[in-house]
Amino acid sequence: MNILNISLMAPQAGAQGGSSAISFLFFGGMIVVMWLFMIRPQTKKAKLQKQFIDNLKEGDKIVTIAGIHGKVKRMNEDNTVLVEVSPGTTFTIERSAISMEYTQSHQKPAATK
Repeated sequence: MNILNISLMAPQAGAQGGSSAISFLFFGGMIVVMWLFMIRPQTKKAKLQKQFIDNLKEGDKIVTIAGIHGKVKRMNEDNTVLVEVSPGTTFTIERSAISMEYTQSHQKPAATK
């Protein structure tokens, strides 16, 4: 098919009357649904992650995004955290490398049977 055939097959604007308004409403509805189900939850999750990292303190048990379990030994001024993974073994990580989800699931008490 060429462009001439496609343009001849397309309905004319005067023939359907309000089709442009319906198309505009449909497109607007799609944007609202995308915002509700995709963008809003991600911004909410990012806000909770930032709050979690800002509220960390020395002695908190954490899990990094790499899956390393440890305890916060010291909070540094340059957005890094000194983490103790075993007695006498520490390393420095970025605050953003701490996973909120795994840390919270690790801190929940085990379900009793």
